[in-house]
This record gives sequence, structure tokens and C-alpha cells, in this order.
Amino acid sequence: MNRRQFAMGSSALALAACAHARDASAQQAAVWRQLATEPYRGKQDDISFVDPDTGWYGNGAGKLYRTGDGGETWSLIWEQPGTFIRALGFVDAQNGFLGNVGTNYYPGVTDTNPLYRTRDGGATWSPVEADNIGIVAGICGIDILRERRIFQGELRDAAIIHAAGRVGGSATMLRSLDGGESWRVIDLRPHAGMILDVKFFDADNGLVCAASSQDMTQANAMILRTADGGETWSEAYRSVRPFENCWKMSFPSRNVGYATVQNYAEGASARVLVKTTDGGATWRELPLINDASVRQFGVGFVDENRGWIGSTNTGFETRDGGASWAPVEMGRAVNKIRVVRAGSITRAFAIGVNVHRLDVA
Repeated sequence: MNRRQFAMGSSALALAACAHARDASAQQAAVWRQLATEPYRGKQDDISFVDPDTGWYGNGAGKLYRTGDGGETWSLIWEQPGTFIRALGFVDAQNGFLGNVGTNYYPGVTDTNPLYRTRDGGATWSPVEADNIGIVAGICGIDILRERRIFQGELRDAAIIHAAGRVGGSATMLRSLDGGESWRVIDLRPHAGMILDVKFFDADNGLVCAASSQDMTQANAMILRTADGGETWSEAYRSVRPFENCWKMSFPSRNVGYATVQNYAEGASARVLVKTTDGGATWRELPLINDASVRQFGVGFVDENRGWIGSTNTGFETRDGGASWAPVEMGRAVNKIRVVRAGSITRAFAIGVNVHRLDVA
């Protein structure tokens, strides 16, 4: 090797080392930051963004807040005591849906309407109506699927919406194929005791997180799968342990997804999650931690390898697709993690006792 080749090689190595150092520094600097929000007595359940700046969050006191600057500031825009805001989903900055957990589960909840709609960015809300809606006790998860459809010879934006619940039962789902203008109730009681989250990939193919029974002493964690828009369902996953449910799920791609499994058995310490690599057809359990004080809640992934799980006192992060997990400070009792992208900006928001934001490097 001559001097010129050596110098060029040394320069390339130096540039690579600098790039690696920048990447490592960026990863170290990417930390969850607590946002300034109104204090709340317990776990808050959902947060929804339509772009990196515009979002909403709600809580069990029936209060809804909005931000227009990525969570730096929040304004209380709606309040309805007796409503427990358990789930949120917005199609755009004006049109959104709010799930109420319903009565006969949490104290102080008097509102029996399971689902609301807004057309003015959350300033006002009206109950959703549907035949047989009386069997829907409450909502724990909302899924918004945006797609383009041909309508009267024109290609138009459309939204398919699913709202499912609830914790404690019963197991039902509301479904709209026209952006919330009309709704149909799907009865899942023959298949599960409670539904806790929902995810659809298109109008036909979807999944729900569930528990096999309303009685947690008898309940197994379950994931149910449909390929015909909810007409029929099959078990894609079922745990073999009692006192369990499947709580929340996240799909960073069409094939790869993750879901949290909660265990309420006294003395049990093994905490697991489940992962699919075939779009939810099959799932396998992965260990999270062996610690009885941990209870998993929300899960969110920014890509197939990097993601987070919220738990009782702290969070966990993986960078290798769930093979290993490390504790990370992202707030207590994080129930929902949302990832939102626009151009070069990617942000993750986590809601639990507080609201946290991560600017993803």
C-alpha cells in the first residue's frame, strides 16, 4: 500500500468513525421528554395525532385536550363529567371519534354512550347511533384506516373505522366503512369475554386483542383474527395461563406486529409479549422481564426492530425486534404509544400518568 492509498484509507476510516459517533450520540440524546399537562390522579389512556404537531388526549375525568405544537402546550377544549375517555382516533384535524369505557366498571362513570363523533376538531361531540348499539357496553380501542376508493367515477379519500371493547366485557365492536356516517355492531361474545384493542389492515383483514372470559380467574389472553370484515373469527393466539389478557398491539409493518400480555395471577413474575411476522396469522411469546411488580400496558414500534412497552413504574425499549429489552424512563403506566411521521419528522408520544414525547433519531 502506497502513501496515497494509506491516506485515503485513513480518511475513510475517520469519516466512518465520525458518522458512527454521530449516530451513537443521536441515539443517546433521543430521550423521552415529559410534556407540561394538567395533573391527573391516575393512568390516562389514549392520545391521537394526525400530524407531528396536531393531537389530542383524554382521561377518565371526561376531559379532552388539544395541541397544535407537538405537545409543547395543551388546551382543554371539551369536558363532560361522568364520561371516561378510554380511546381516541382522528381521521383529520376536524373529524374524530372518542370511546367511553361505559358504566358498571369504574366508579363515577355515568355515561352509557359508548362512542362519540366530532366534526369540529373536538370542540363538540355527538353520540354515534347504530342498530343494536345497546349491547356495546363501552370502548377500549379505536382503529382508523385511511384508504383511497373509487366513488362515482372519482378517486376519493375514505376512512374505515373500528371501535371495540371493553375491559370487563362485553365483547363487541362498532364498524364503519364510510368515515363514520353509518355503523354496524359486530357481536364477538361467542368468541371472547372482552375486547381490549383492534387493528385492521384493510376492509376485510383485522385483529383484536382479547380475553377469553370476563372472569379473569378463568381468562386466557387471546388474539382473534378475521378475513371477512368481522363476519367470522378464528383464534390466532391463546395463552395457556389463567388470569391473563392481551392488552394493546402495534404493527410497524404489514407483517410484523407486537402485543402486550397482562398477567394478574398472584405470585406470577414472568412477563411476556407476543410477536407475529406473518401479519397476525401466528404469534410467538417473547420474554420481557421476570418481575412480579411489572404490568405491561401500551406498546409502540417505530420500525420492525425498535419499539417500547409501557409498564407500571417505567418503560422498556428494544432495538432488536423484541429479542432483548432494557429499562427506559418514559413515564409511569403508559397505556398508549403513538408514532407519527411527516416528511423527515418522526415523533412518538406516550400517555400514562403523564404525557411524554420522543423525537426519534
